[in-house]
Amino acid sequence: MRSYKTEEIRNISLLGSSGAGKTTLAEAMLFESGVIKRRGDIASGNTVCDYFPVEKEYGYTVFSTVFSVEWAERKLNFIDCPGSDDFAGGAVSALNIADCCLMVVNAQYGVEVGLINQFRHIERLHKPAIFIVNQLDHEKADFQMSIAQLRERYGSKVVVTQYPVTCGPSFNQVVDLLRMKMYQWGAEGGKPQVLEIPDSERATAEEMRQQLIESAAEHEETLMDRFFEQGSLSEEEIVEGMRKGIVLGDMYPVFCVSAAKDMCVRRTMEFLGDVAPHVTEMPNPITTEAEEVAPNPSGPISLYFFKTTVEPHIGEVSYFKVMSGTVREGCDLINITRGSKERLGQLFVVAGQTRTKVDELAAGDIGATVKLKDVRRGNTLNEKDCSWQYPAIEYPAPKFMRAIKPVNSADAEKMSEALHRMMEEDPTWIVEQSKELRQTIVYGQGEFHLRTLKWRLEHNDKILTEFSEPRIPYRETITKAARADYRHKKQSGGAGQFGEVHLIIQPYVEGENIPEVYKFGGQEFKITVRDRQEIPLAWGGKLVFINSVVGGAIDTRFMPAILKGIMERMERGPLTGSYARDVVVIVYDGKMHPVDSNEVSFMLAGRNAFSAAFREAAPKILEPIYDVEVSVPADYIGDVMSDLQGRRAVIMGMNSKKGYEQLLAKVPLKELMNYSTALSSLSGGRASFMMKFASYELVPTELQEKLLKSYAEEQEAED
Repeated sequence: MRSYKTEEIRNISLLGSSGAGKTTLAEAMLFESGVIKRRGDIASGNTVCDYFPVEKEYGYTVFSTVFSVEWAERKLNFIDCPGSDDFAGGAVSALNIADCCLMVVNAQYGVEVGLINQFRHIERLHKPAIFIVNQLDHEKADFQMSIAQLRERYGSKVVVTQYPVTCGPSFNQVVDLLRMKMYQWGAEGGKPQVLEIPDSERATAEEMRQQLIESAAEHEETLMDRFFEQGSLSEEEIVEGMRKGIVLGDMYPVFCVSAAKDMCVRRTMEFLGDVAPHVTEMPNPITTEAEEVAPNPSGPISLYFFKTTVEPHIGEVSYFKVMSGTVREGCDLINITRGSKERLGQLFVVAGQTRTKVDELAAGDIGATVKLKDVRRGNTLNEKDCSWQYPAIEYPAPKFMRAIKPVNSADAEKMSEALHRMMEEDPTWIVEQSKELRQTIVYGQGEFHLRTLKWRLEHNDKILTEFSEPRIPYRETITKAARADYRHKKQSGGAGQFGEVHLIIQPYVEGENIPEVYKFGGQEFKITVRDRQEIPLAWGGKLVFINSVVGGAIDTRFMPAILKGIMERMERGPLTGSYARDVVVIVYDGKMHPVDSNEVSFMLAGRNAFSAAFREAAPKILEPIYDVEVSVPADYIGDVMSDLQGRRAVIMGMNSKKGYEQLLAKVPLKELMNYSTALSSLSGGRASFMMKFASYELVPTELQEKLLKSYAEEQEAED
């Protein structure tokens, strides 16, 4: 492959719902451009883009795949993205790198929830978009329905550029409004006949072309003037207006295709080469130091690494975009993110797992390299004396979690290494060794997402694993003041252990003063604050520790030991072993022994006195509550709302958004453990949701009793 100039390169993310036909379209593009000699298909498991074993197993795109084609003196870099919301990380990575998006619409179903979710990311990142309606040869295909849904959702920005003469099994003709020609294909697709538009379609075509011209002219003042003067525009002028409209995000052209029959694929690539924006037409990326980086092929070399795969017999393959400069084989670069040096021994352009060596890549291009020492996804490599660094990509928050452990405990370390390697390949897989829950927790975007992770562990790494529902990170707190004391005394020959601690605890409330007198059992306890420590807790809330000991009953040097004992108990609360929070502890008295008292004695006395007082202070368990936003077709709103209410949800509101309802609710995390699967089942896979931590709230009394009983049974079993 020859070297391409920056302005000759187009970087395009290929997006759309699962089943829309993105991978089939990619296969047709690769075939038409001569990269492959024979088209594969998903059922046979031999496509270029879905080459990982797990993708062949499930017949789904799991990872985004880069492929490059040459067409009409242009280089088109595509990133074929998963359609399922469970694998949104690949789409988000691609959108941050691409300069334009090709959104594939399934002509059978029109605007599906997967496309809607991906378009949210497009709008957030201000990326241009082009729609292409696929599967027009399907018996249920409905082009007009697809256009109506697109316009209902995205308004007048949606502009038809081509339309099919007929849909269904007889589909083989498309009217191109830009060229004002009709394309017609034989049974094998490929290169079409270019015909005049028949009289039966002429009036419709002229009316729709006028709409296209008006939309193109809106984005350029000189074109608008020319349109008013002449009443029309040339093809070159329309293209100029469309390019500007697309870059501004004010125009979404619509194309037609049957990827399976290889019809209109050539014209699509031609259009993308002519009209899709290139990197110099898009806003310059901004570094972490708020500096703009222009895609100048003569500038300093700067690469951003956005994807890593681990492939058999090769190891890590690292994918990058050239942000500036021209990178060549043998370049020595500095990893600004990690502070290490790297040499790029080889440069490749890729088509799935096929790599073609190239000598150089200019600014704006996408490439790959292998065998780097210390490069991770999100790293920036620059030439010497260049300090640019690009912000990390923001990925969607996880929506599904499971505790994982190996069937064979001897595989624990091996499992941990494999999980962390897989996190590099898919950044929306998150692994946490939870000290609080005493479990390894894996987070993902849905049940299928984590099932894919488990499949890879068991089939690729040969590690049998078990999933279970994770423990909930409850919190424990108190609702009234209480008092307790505890004496730790131990004598077993030689030096003994002795420490006695008297303390009072009360709920912590921001800004509330400590009373001078407490009353318990008719007895008054006067408090004199000698020292106060306010400790923010890593898990939320605070501990306030007050030394109110007078008369030297406990030496000051033992106070840190008492605090340590209390902190140990707060890290594993008395009720359920969860973290405790928002407690004021006042140590007001105690006893010590001139010989036998030591730090261990007072640590144990403090811990046990705190535990006894905590149980008497009307303790409560708090549970994590999440803000949940559900996007659901109107037909399913009743079932979804009923299901949420059965999950102890508090419905906060509902909004209508162009065919979809948006439900806002506050839901306990306990009730969300299987929500991804339940919502998919309720809506036929057409609904989606997002969740974000909101607060901790008191659990209902009956649930607290169940939790206490369950924890007591666990403790008995451990003993």
